[in-house]
Amino acid sequence: MIKQLDLEGTPREIGEKHGREGKEQIQVSLETYEKLFYGYHQISWKEACNRGLDHLKAIEAYDPELIEEMEGVARGAGVDFEDILALNARSEIALTGRKDKLFSDGCTSIAVTAPACDETIIGQNWDWKGSQIDSLLLLRIKQKDKPDITMVTEGGIIGKIGCNSAGLAVCLNALITDKKSDEVPIHLGLRAVLNSSSFHEALSRVNNGQMASAANFMIASHEGEGMSLAANVEVSPFGIDLITEPNGTAVHSNHILSPELLKNLVDLNEFKYTDSMIRKLRAEQLINTALAKGETINEDSFKRWFTDKYNYPNSINHFPNEKAPEHRRSETVFSIIMNLSQKKTLFCAGKPTIGAYEEI
Repeated sequence: MIKQLDLEGTPREIGEKHGREGKEQIQVSLETYEKLFYGYHQISWKEACNRGLDHLKAIEAYDPELIEEMEGVARGAGVDFEDILALNARSEIALTGRKDKLFSDGCTSIAVTAPACDETIIGQNWDWKGSQIDSLLLLRIKQKDKPDITMVTEGGIIGKIGCNSAGLAVCLNALITDKKSDEVPIHLGLRAVLNSSSFHEALSRVNNGQMASAANFMIASHEGEGMSLAANVEVSPFGIDLITEPNGTAVHSNHILSPELLKNLVDLNEFKYTDSMIRKLRAEQLINTALAKGETINEDSFKRWFTDKYNYPNSINHFPNEKAPEHRRSETVFSIIMNLSQKKTLFCAGKPTIGAYEEI
């Protein structure tokens, strides 16, 4: 099980405890991204920090408490603020630009709600560099006038994948594109979603070009029996698009689905057809097979789906592809399943097996 931090107080106090008690994990993140930025973009850490600073003005206008929390993380960990800002802008630094200078993280996200399922369940396998398993932190955050948050993140990054006490959950699918802006990094957008008390509030925090780069935020909301929704929300510097299915299911991997986003962005995922699309089609096949057989969909269903090895190594349960360029190799670093109806979260560190999930 990964290290758990219970964080409470002002944004600065929350950040300082994150930095102080998660210092080891933050150092892993800093080492990982310094090597990656230099190895695949020929960017020094100083240049990465400068690129992070490009977003500072937009973040201050968006939510100055995010700045305070990152300052707290830096103080607690004994590093510079610019270091922590660069970690939180890592997707903008790593996943946009020229095709020959890109590397990718990935994942497969799945959600089910009515009419496919009586409950609202959302989860994902998060695929990235295997070394980042040592950076993972489970954060439980209590904030004044905001929902409580349960979130799995990389050390030093203050927004990622999780759920809150208002019945909202969010998963992340990386999208590799040719454009970004100097607006708010997507990981801070994820935190804004988890700070929200309703679906419409969450959407208002990522709409209208507020996000600096493209990504898919799979968002589910459960407000009580018979009142739930799950959707893929593809965000970008040019606005968002909601993608839903009438049967109450949602699946996403790592290519753009929205024709609207493709009017302004070029999808640079060169493995769209051999990896991302196959994972998406396989996940949909597994869901539809369960529905056709009249099976009850529950957490055990998600466990089976997330441990699936069809099209190995580029499977939902993702293994490193030794035939791919080194910078494009990724593997499942963790798996998470969130049952919003039962307020229950299951987690597996590393590549999942059915018996390895633990309730957190």
